[in-house]
Amino acid sequence: MARVTVFTLGGTISARGGDATRMTGTEVLAELGAATGPDLDVELRDFRRVPSSSLSFEDLAELADEVRATVAAGSGVVVVQGTDTLEETAFLLDLLCTTEQPVVVTGAMRRPDLPGADGPANLAAALAVAAAPGCRGLGVLVVLADEIHAARFAHKSHTTSVATFASPGAGPLGAVVEGEPRILLRPAGAAAPCHLSFDPAVRVALLTLSVGDRGDLLDTVAERYDGLVVAAFGAGHVPGWLVEPLAALAERMPVVLASRTGAGATLSHTYRGPGSEYDLLHRGLVPAGPLAPVKARLLLHALLSSGAKGPAGYDRPRISAAFAHLDGTGLA
Repeated sequence: MARVTVFTLGGTISARGGDATRMTGTEVLAELGAATGPDLDVELRDFRRVPSSSLSFEDLAELADEVRATVAAGSGVVVVQGTDTLEETAFLLDLLCTTEQPVVVTGAMRRPDLPGADGPANLAAALAVAAAPGCRGLGVLVVLADEIHAARFAHKSHTTSVATFASPGAGPLGAVVEGEPRILLRPAGAAAPCHLSFDPAVRVALLTLSVGDRGDLLDTVAERYDGLVVAAFGAGHVPGWLVEPLAALAERMPVVLASRTGAGATLSHTYRGPGSEYDLLHRGLVPAGPLAPVKARLLLHALLSSGAKGPAGYDRPRISAAFAHLDGTGLA
């Protein structure tokens, strides 16, 4: 009999109406009825009852600790939460919980009281994946709408669609068909380049550029943060007047260059003028590769938590290597 531990955190799947009332984890599981099957031993951890927008780093660090202990005891894991920050939770668990056991994150786009509520189907599919021996060694997975996505690629792409989760540039790893997971693709290597920890006290800023941005927020970053991710234009471009401020900041802390577009990798040498990716990388910024800005922020946070920052400055080669590990060139 397969054993799966379900951590419920709240979110739409547990919402009663449009107010703040949340169902208990027991009530969420009860929506499945007999869909869990007789060959599945399900243990419930009613971890939190909040919208995912209210999850804190402290919550996620505690969740990662509990997930690590659970998989070490031989159990698969399903994490149930709101979809707003689901991709961030999944990716952080992928960085911190290196394991062969399946770890699956799921949720719902429609409340249980609305027509076509998708929560029970998503939870049933997630349980099937977490219990399947064929889903071992895939890293943390995101399962919704019967699709199986790798956490490193999964992205919420629509505000209301039940098929909101996609994997830009990669596609799903497989699907759940008639209650059975079918894996068609496997990620190349683990998401984490090495053992990583997570200190909630570390502060990493995310700055999304928009046209006419004068960089007024950079002074605040210099004073209050340990690192910065810049969600730049296109394949990694900024206005010329921000080059010097960003270069000066990169001498003091790691500055990661990501793209605000939502798909595709940052470039390295296609454009070479002022504010181009070539210009910025040669001034000390670190390329995020294909990582979305919100995920680049989590990886940088974990790296800084794990000793990539010290009294002599930050370890830029180590940080660069960690991002290269996920850009399709550094994976082994």
